[in-house]
This record gives sequence, C-alpha cells and structure tokens, in this order.
Amino acid sequence: MPTPTEADNIALWNSIRIPFATHLGFELTGMVDGTSEIRYTAKPEHLNTFDVTHGGASMALLDVTMAAAARSVAPQMGAVTIEMKSTFMRPARGPLVARGRLLNRTLTMAFVEASVFDSDGNQCTHATGTFKYVARRTDAPATAAPSSD
Repeated sequence: MPTPTEADNIALWNSIRIPFATHLGFELTGMVDGTSEIRYTAKPEHLNTFDVTHGGASMALLDVTMAAAARSVAPQMGAVTIEMKSTFMRPARGPLVARGRLLNRTLTMAFVEASVFDSDGNQCTHATGTFKYVARRTDAPATAAPSSD
C-alpha cells in the first residue's frame, strides 16, 4: 500500500466526524510524517473574562492537534487521549495556529507534543500527551455541513 500524502491525510481527517472540533471551528491545515497543524480563531463565546481564548478551548486545540500528529503516521487508525499535561505561558489572543509533533510510537501508543502560537508567532501554550491507537469507527455518520451560526 502506498504511503498516504498530506492531501490524502487531510481529506480522510475531514471525512471523519469530530463534532466538538467542528463546533469550535478547528481547521486542519497539515498532517504528515508525524506532524500536524490546526488553525483556530476563538469565537466570542470561547473567550474567558479577560477576552482571551479560554484555557479549555486551548486544551481542546492541543488535544486534537496531538491526535492528528499521532494519526499522521497511521491514518487508518483512531487515536484516543490517555493522558495530557498542559502549560499556559501567555494569553492566547487572535488567530491561533497549533503545531503537533509525534515524539515516539509503539504499535499501540503514541507520545506527542503540541504548541499553540498567536499571530505574532509567540508560543502561548504547550502540551505533551500519550495516545492509544484504536480501530476507527466505521458506523459514524458522515460529516455534516457546518452550520451558519
């Protein structure tokens, strides 16, 4: 079987239904060779009382970015979070980009890291995580078109 291209991986990812990531507005822009990139701009309801991206939204972005990096080398598999450690270094404002990197993998586990950067290139948050490779669901409904609200 030929090695999937980045375009193949992104197309497969976009065909998979991930309701929470879709709801937040995550856009996968890279997924190949143990790396991933997701772009995200927080909506007003995703901000905290200081008008910066809520830590929970940042952690979700890190989680999904790490899963994409893990899956970039095994796109036919799912990857579920076993553990995750997050560090918040500065407020995450404006359009954000998260970049993930697979550090090591075994047959069943992936060890991954990801960071979120603001539009000036400042690192805002960082996480490390362990993910378990699992069979991907085949009974999931097709991805719905994004809502306009």
